[in-house]
Amino acid sequence: MSRPAIDYAAVFQALPGGVLLLSPEFVILDVNQALLDRTGRERHRMVGRYLFDVFPENPAVAEAGGMRNLLASLERVVATGRRDAMALQRYDVEAPGRPGVFEERYWSPVNTPVLDAEGRVLLVVHRVEEVTEIVRAGVRMPRDRERMEAELYTRAQELQEVNDWLRASHARERQVAVALQAAMLPRPRPVAGHRAAVRYQPAISALNVCGDWYDLSELPGDRMAVAVGDVVGHGLDAACVMGQLRSALSAAARVARGPAQALEVLGIYARSVAGAESTTAVQALIDWRAHTLTYSSAGHPPPALAHPDGTVELLDAATDPPLGARPDHVERPEAQVSFTEGAVLVLYTDGLIERRGEDIDVGLARLAGSLARHREADAEALADRLLAELLPPGGATDDTALVVIRL
Repeated sequence: MSRPAIDYAAVFQALPGGVLLLSPEFVILDVNQALLDRTGRERHRMVGRYLFDVFPENPAVAEAGGMRNLLASLERVVATGRRDAMALQRYDVEAPGRPGVFEERYWSPVNTPVLDAEGRVLLVVHRVEEVTEIVRAGVRMPRDRERMEAELYTRAQELQEVNDWLRASHARERQVAVALQAAMLPRPRPVAGHRAAVRYQPAISALNVCGDWYDLSELPGDRMAVAVGDVVGHGLDAACVMGQLRSALSAAARVARGPAQALEVLGIYARSVAGAESTTAVQALIDWRAHTLTYSSAGHPPPALAHPDGTVELLDAATDPPLGARPDHVERPEAQVSFTEGAVLVLYTDGLIERRGEDIDVGLARLAGSLARHREADAEALADRLLAELLPPGGATDDTALVVIRL
């Protein structure tokens, strides 16, 4: 039995709560009937206009903060891509057909983003429930009313101060975490005579930084171990865990038989580090004399090997669960491929390829196409071009580590 088609435009108009659809610049794109009824407005006089031109602040109420608080909430939604529920607000509405005459009104607003495939805010859904009658019903005397208004204003101011403090705190944490990340991930010197280009790109969100790392280790016999990893979690805690795991894997690479054993050692160590569970990592061992790549992955996106003829091979034949995902120790798989001079090896974290609502294969295909187009560039130029083409124009919602090595 086929399901009936849903007329979403009709559903939008029938919603019992007042709803506005806003652009990221807070221009009204649509309004439902419930909000028109509650504000006494006509749709054609609202759509296409700036929200606060349609609903200005009441100039007669010196302590009014409805417009300021709503603007702050909408800006948070656009900046973070996250829903924001506001406290009860007094936001007076200009009486229809009576410019400058405002009616006292109380509202309970919620602002929710609509995101595109790249995680950018396309729309903001502003939903309000009017609670004016409820507020008035609780008022018995003028003094009670004045006291309630004063309390509502005080609470709104307190919430705004808390929000301002949280934003400042997040910004400070981001600065500290990124500085710590930079100290732990210095630009590498040539390893075994071979140069590598490395990049670390922080996420646009203050809270989504500092779980990614890379490492390059020189080994005897003209060999190099190169790894990237991604800690679950963000901020200072993730940066500290990242530093411990990076150092442990770098040490293990120097004594292990190969990448699989190095990741086994790292997995055992990760069980003793709070916050290290489910970390993903991949390590490749480059042998320039034998022209081979030996690799193993712990739940991480596959390295990409671009051959001189333009074909791009995803190294996904030795993939196992992330660190600490198994209760018992199991040997990890390992695979080996050959390369010819002039090939390019790229290791990266998921911020480079993953997009919200998009299958990972789409991101991998995008990486392969960009790598094939620019494979003849030197490592530094290639790293810059990959970031420029693959990261969203407004910045990624997750941080990104990238290593490019010409073989």
